[in-house]
Amino acid sequence: MATDFKSIPIIDISPLLANCDDPNMGEDPGVRKVVTQLDQACREAGFFYVKGHGIPESLIKEVKNISHQFFDHPYEEKLKIKMTPQAGYRGYQRIGENITKGIPDMHEAIDCYKEIKQGMYGALGKPMEGCNQWPLNPPNFKELMEEYINLCTDLSRKIMRGIALALGGSPYEFEGERAGDAFWVYRIIGYPGVANSHGMPENDIGCGAHTDYGLLTLVNQDDDITALQVRNRSGEWISAPPLPGSFVCNIGDMLKIFSNGLYESTLHRVINNSPKYRVCIAHFYETNYDTAVEPLEVCKQRTGGTVKFDRAVYGEHLVSKVTTNFVM
Repeated sequence: MATDFKSIPIIDISPLLANCDDPNMGEDPGVRKVVTQLDQACREAGFFYVKGHGIPESLIKEVKNISHQFFDHPYEEKLKIKMTPQAGYRGYQRIGENITKGIPDMHEAIDCYKEIKQGMYGALGKPMEGCNQWPLNPPNFKELMEEYINLCTDLSRKIMRGIALALGGSPYEFEGERAGDAFWVYRIIGYPGVANSHGMPENDIGCGAHTDYGLLTLVNQDDDITALQVRNRSGEWISAPPLPGSFVCNIGDMLKIFSNGLYESTLHRVINNSPKYRVCIAHFYETNYDTAVEPLEVCKQRTGGTVKFDRAVYGEHLVSKVTTNFVM
């Protein structure tokens, strides 16, 4: 359960990464320190920064730069990869087409998902079947983004090993049938500055208050604009300013269920009050698409033996959100 935190904790995860392939990693003093910090951050805020993550700073900047280049194009160019249900809800959406709790969000985006082949998950997967739509301009966009997605997916898997230890389980609780073939969602998001709303209805909310769907989110945001806000228990909105070289991380709805409420998926929103255009790259690390999510046994024991959440199938949860979040 979130507390009245006033800032987002910063965790150097390099000891965790250095020992991540050791089955006895939990015995290492450096790993134990990281695990303690992860546990405290997940219990108190549901958000934390990670540094020492190993993804090159040059690549982190390059994905933001090339995203700015794409969003600088005229709409006619961007609409060449327009999102449609027929494309598995993959592709470009204009400002105001993403909806949060009935209100249009003041951002544009490219939405991508781990690709699902026809029939792979039967009826459960059908709405999300398709291939990602990547722009041809700027050149090398697809190659750069796929390299970055692979690195973020691997990093997320390693952070989840630390979170598994923090919950009192083995490092591998979120692998195998739970997330051994982890689904991912990837959003490249552009938030116009305050003077550039493109004639949309008056609304300063770049993205309305929401929680994320899966296990863990990695956020790569422009270095010079503070726009992400996280709500604490008292209802105050706490800023999560960009820290160069770090990711902002937060936990999602599926981890809340797995932890039986020990960890909460915290409400957050985006308000870009800067006159400058802001780019944010969000990588969402999820369970296996068809995983039935229910509290871990170790978490049930830690919370008095009572199951606090109904079982949820991740793919159903995702589809219920995706099919109601867009105006096309």
